[in-house]
Amino acid sequence: MNIAWESPEVNRETAERLMLSAEKSDLYVLPEMWNTGVTTEPMGIASPVPSEGGGKRPLDEANVSPSLEWMQRMANELDAAVCGSIAIQASDGTYRNRLYFVKPQENVQCSMFNVQWYDKHHLFAYGGETEHYTPGDKQVNVDWRGIRFRLCICYDLRFPLWLRNRDDYDVLICVASWPAVRTHAWNTLLCARAIENQCYVLGVNRIGKDPACEYSGGTAIVNPFGFATSCPDNEETVLTQTLDMKRLKAFREKFPVLRDIDR
Repeated sequence: MNIAWESPEVNRETAERLMLSAEKSDLYVLPEMWNTGVTTEPMGIASPVPSEGGGKRPLDEANVSPSLEWMQRMANELDAAVCGSIAIQASDGTYRNRLYFVKPQENVQCSMFNVQWYDKHHLFAYGGETEHYTPGDKQVNVDWRGIRFRLCICYDLRFPLWLRNRDDYDVLICVASWPAVRTHAWNTLLCARAIENQCYVLGVNRIGKDPACEYSGGTAIVNPFGFATSCPDNEETVLTQTLDMKRLKAFREKFPVLRDIDR
């Protein structure tokens, strides 16, 4: 999607239109900071998070992010998970680039979010992200409908040790705002992470411009053999695919690379 700069309402409308136009799916993935664009100055833009306790949070807490509320609503309506990162201000005052994985509520009358999250670990100092954001310190895996997902954000993709598959995930999700000038690196690293970790990789990037960069997209689904299905460059597009988990399991059993990883 082409992200409107610091315009959450516009971006929610764009994301909803694209999701509703897509083939019905179990999971919808949005780019990094899909609701505002990647801003290195989150003051006044970041969504406040009143509490950090557990994976569920009351819907009616003061100052809850409208974008997170929207993600929960879409998850409920589509009976699917919705994944995407937004800038947040944590209860301790720190700013985080937080990737939410929002599942449908078991009871739609429930007043709690059904959400897990990952805070970006490798902040992009080259682009000024370290000036105001605090890195996360935890790797996060999410179980959803029988598939194990590992969450990561943009610059994390360059760090294979952080993303090492210790036979604890099946699919790597990387949401990004990866500039067009480094497209070759993006394409190469998506395939490398899939091959070395014997997993599917969902790499979701944006198009358009922000005050710092231009983006050509390159959203791709890469299979465990390193072959990618990609969106056309510079086009607002939805890419949908069914992941063949039986094939993945058979490949891992026949060629058990994950048993030989460096400990």
